[in-house]
Amino acid sequence: MFLSPSDRARVAHEIGATLALAAPLILAQLAAVGTNVVDAVLAGHYSAHVLGAVAVGASIWALAIVSGIGMMMAVPPSVSQLDGAGRRGEVGAVFRQALWLAIGMGVLLWFGVRHAGPLIDLIGVDPGLRNDVVAFLHAISWGAPALTCYFALRGLSEGLSMTLPSMFFALAGLCVLAPLGYVLMFGKFGLEPQGARGCGVATALVLWMEMLGFAVYISRHGNYRGLNLGERFDLPNPRRIRELLSIGLPMAITLLAEGGLFVAVALALGTLGETVVASHQVALNIASVFFMIPLGLAMAITVRVGNAVGRGDAQGVRYAGFCGIALAVLTQIVSASLMLGLPHLIASLYTRDAAVIALATQLIVLAGVFQFSDGIQVASNGALRGLKDTRAPMAMTLFAYWVIGMPFGWWLAFRQGLGARGMWMGLVAGLSVAALLLFTRFWRSSKTERWRRPTSTSPT
Repeated sequence: MFLSPSDRARVAHEIGATLALAAPLILAQLAAVGTNVVDAVLAGHYSAHVLGAVAVGASIWALAIVSGIGMMMAVPPSVSQLDGAGRRGEVGAVFRQALWLAIGMGVLLWFGVRHAGPLIDLIGVDPGLRNDVVAFLHAISWGAPALTCYFALRGLSEGLSMTLPSMFFALAGLCVLAPLGYVLMFGKFGLEPQGARGCGVATALVLWMEMLGFAVYISRHGNYRGLNLGERFDLPNPRRIRELLSIGLPMAITLLAEGGLFVAVALALGTLGETVVASHQVALNIASVFFMIPLGLAMAITVRVGNAVGRGDAQGVRYAGFCGIALAVLTQIVSASLMLGLPHLIASLYTRDAAVIALATQLIVLAGVFQFSDGIQVASNGALRGLKDTRAPMAMTLFAYWVIGMPFGWWLAFRQGLGARGMWMGLVAGLSVAALLLFTRFWRSSKTERWRRPTSTSPT
């Protein structure tokens, strides 16, 4: 079926607007991945022991990160719907309550990370690493309140279709982390070497710098005028915070479900030997880097769909969602082509171990297979967030990952003797089911107009 000239013009406009929003967000997400790379490189040059401690600590800290980010994902659709409705003056009241939520969530994460001992024991961390893992977590925990407030600020800016600041502060933080981490870990300028603890301190300090810098930027830049951000001081409003929680909590659970799936896969494969673990890490690292592209697109899709909801534009909701999902599929064609066409070369960039390269090559091919389902599921979820539809998607992803993906992968890996390949086939199955369910959910929601023009921060 051919599009009319007006439809083609609308599609072209939507694709251009989505790409303009998404490009800075993709770079911001890549910068976030870069912080893990910087920590790993510095720790690896310090000692293998510190590298191990930082790797374990970073895995636990990642659970805190996805919890905080998921909760703050309530901000962009709330702001974008009000902006689309021409009600910018109401954004300040919503944002002040989002800050209270961010502070409360930050304190909870600070406490949880500092008391992660039982989780460390459950994982079965080498006793020789335990003290340094705890030192790293105690240090980095001080950055938790800054992390959640930073993503509240990001959510405000992105909800207003201003994504360049997110890119700028993420890249700036990455540039500061490398020298600061080096000084604190290795003990320069008269400081004592602090190893893993120094890595945690550096990351926490950078998080506070990013948050304070973003806050100053928003307070002084003219693009944020008329939002009534500092009009008055508001005490926590339980009703409005509950409304934000009803959007953000399901997203936090969804991200934890997906992150937990990959953690569980890594733990399961840890019983199969170091070659399998190393191969899994190589393939997972590649998949994670490429995933930042559709993830950045999904964040932009949320804003575009939310804006259309605010305008009461049913056709705009469908254009924003489906054009964004189509863009995600196109980017995944490129990713899949590289993974399917050059898996051996990609694996060789990480190691010279022939056994690791051989198995990693097979896993990278499987990663190439699930690029399409991964792109569709994350983009569809982004579109649903724009509708403030997060509860049903949460249930769908829990079902896809933990009822389909993990059991099927475990059965293939350990009952059918396929090992790491079997677990990755389970990932393919889980992500494919999630993609089908979430895309169908958005298709039906956009067609039946289950959303409505926003009257408050309430989810639709």
